[in-house]
Amino acid sequence: MPSGVPKTLNELKLQIAEQHQGLSKRLRQVAQYLVDNPNQIAFGTVATIAADAGVHPSTLVRFANAFGFSGFSEMQRLFQHQLLQESPSYSDRVRIARESLGESSTEPLSLLSQFASANSATLDQLVNEVDQKALQKAEEILRGADTVYIMGVRRAFVVASYFAYALRHAERRAFLVDGVGGLTKEQGCSVRAGDAMIAVSFHPYAQETQDLVKEAAGRNVPIVLITDSELSPLASQASSVLIVKEAEVHGIRSLSASLCIAQALSISLAN
Repeated sequence: MPSGVPKTLNELKLQIAEQHQGLSKRLRQVAQYLVDNPNQIAFGTVATIAADAGVHPSTLVRFANAFGFSGFSEMQRLFQHQLLQESPSYSDRVRIARESLGESSTEPLSLLSQFASANSATLDQLVNEVDQKALQKAEEILRGADTVYIMGVRRAFVVASYFAYALRHAERRAFLVDGVGGLTKEQGCSVRAGDAMIAVSFHPYAQETQDLVKEAAGRNVPIVLITDSELSPLASQASSVLIVKEAEVHGIRSLSASLCIAQALSISLAN
């Protein structure tokens, strides 16, 4: 259990990540929901949050107690305080995006408006919530690498392939582990001391990416991870973890935040 009660939401997230494996199944379920849905935690009641998370209300209280809080409300204030620190423009954009997402029209122009609004809000959120130290650490790792190996499959492949393209144009040695011919493992075996790896992985976290990250970490290769949760199974092996919360419209998740991270890091290395 924690040595001290978290004073900020970031401290709470750090403790959750550190103690995640030691929590019971139900408490891990709560942890995942809290990390992935901070706005709902800030505004919801114990009953509604418990229902959404699929647990009994008492489980939320037990979770709060496990991290040193006297009750759920005390922990909830960390989420509320975090929202109060966000810029008004971001709050306005979130409101606009929600209104837009409520539209039922599937006409192309309406869909374009919905995606544009949702992505705009997501990018503002990225600027407000990005871990600046992790971003700086990622830049330092990539700048010091001889060769950067980049891995991402399925939806994450879009980000990985763009990253490789952008790094090459920044005159950096970049190798995209694309797994052509089923040779993912063989391609990844080339990574060595002095190199770095970029892993892009979103829920449900592709096993081939997990395997390659484990292999690279075993060789003491620094890993920059772009993922959607602090509780990603790859996070514990990464030297820099960049969390992105992508927009979702009609069940379709965007990649705008992840691509923005890729652009920012690539251009920073060109200077």
